[in-house]
Amino acid sequence: MFDKPVLFVKVIAYALAFFSNGLRRAFWRKQERMTGFLTGVKPSESRDLNIVVIGANFAGLQAIKVIAHNLPIDSRYRVIVIEPNSHFQFTWVLPRFCVAKGHEHKAFIPYGGTLKGVPDGAVRWIQDRAVALTRSHVKLQSTGEEISYEYLVIATGSSVDGLPSRSVETEKLEAMKRLREMQSKIENASKIVVVGGGAAGVEVATDAKSLYPDKSVILVHSRSTPMHRFGKGLQKAAMEGLERLGCEVILEDRVTAEDSEAGTVTLRSGKVIDCDLFINCTGQKPASDLLKDLAPGTLTASGHIKVKPTLQIDNDEFPNIYACGDVADTKTPNPNGRAASRQADIVGDNILLAVRGKEQTYTYESYWADGVIKLTLGLDRSVIHFGDGKKELLLKSKERKVELMAAQCWWNLNEKAYEDPSIPQDLIDKLTGKVA
Repeated sequence: MFDKPVLFVKVIAYALAFFSNGLRRAFWRKQERMTGFLTGVKPSESRDLNIVVIGANFAGLQAIKVIAHNLPIDSRYRVIVIEPNSHFQFTWVLPRFCVAKGHEHKAFIPYGGTLKGVPDGAVRWIQDRAVALTRSHVKLQSTGEEISYEYLVIATGSSVDGLPSRSVETEKLEAMKRLREMQSKIENASKIVVVGGGAAGVEVATDAKSLYPDKSVILVHSRSTPMHRFGKGLQKAAMEGLERLGCEVILEDRVTAEDSEAGTVTLRSGKVIDCDLFINCTGQKPASDLLKDLAPGTLTASGHIKVKPTLQIDNDEFPNIYACGDVADTKTPNPNGRAASRQADIVGDNILLAVRGKEQTYTYESYWADGVIKLTLGLDRSVIHFGDGKKELLLKSKERKVELMAAQCWWNLNEKAYEDPSIPQDLIDKLTGKVA
């Protein structure tokens, strides 16, 4: 009887503790800099020591913000960012924008807002890909440049073949083009097969069926229920959402072959499904290849990077290398942007301690509330799931905006939605049909 109220209270307590800890660490950071101002410390004449951050999505970008804004005034350190994408990808909305037209530009947010107020010379941003790693240097793909580092943060996330989970295009306009191509494919298809019953698969399937109710949408999932990594309440809600819209769901079966020319998908059971669009929502894996040669023993069987509670990699030979976000083995129940950012705070604060010559005392512990998820079940409905492994709390709601929380993400990155100075607004209007 009291399970849900107790769980709700625990969620509130978690949120208060989260904000309290965040404020405490933010106060410490500012106090350290203010002490420097008050004592007349002068900025260093050179920044010749590097803190390299590889990857700038949720985890990497948060680590960059924490470190770059809070380095000691007289620090010789600077942050070097290595990120292949021109813009931050708000990956949570990508499944939606694979279906709904006219909003694709809203998923790709300029990075500039996060760097406003950073001291001159404190950040060097390189749009490139890191391809090799030694004890002291990172090698870049395009130029071959080798960049030295005193501290290294690996925040490379997960790798995937492409949409709907992530865009593999590094430039915003090209990524938008790929989304429009997916929108057109879904619009023109009559029978769609979606493989994978995780969040991306469920959301693409329900959005497509919601927008185009006359189409046949089939979801194939290898487990006994969609959203199998979560509690029974969310599993039931996902199944009901699929069935309410008229999606066909095939469980405990998997795709063994897909023939695009013949327009068929073959399942392990032997069943052959005719389709004119196949959407793969499986195959995410940690992007940890950089450590395969340097520290292979730090990789788990799944490819995640083993880390200490301080989020240094679990190898005493490399106390100056950290990992956070989806690539790190943090035992987070549902890896997401919230958990990644919390881990990045720990990494950033420990590096700030280290550059001041202090002991690294901040530690990360996975907590069940990190796994909170919001799952859309069609264009106008969603459910938020809280679960601690024993009890669950589901909050069902109506979605009023097709673009979901895209504007909030722009605001969080200190940018005005949806103004992108790198791309002329008239071009955006032309490409998206002038959707506000």
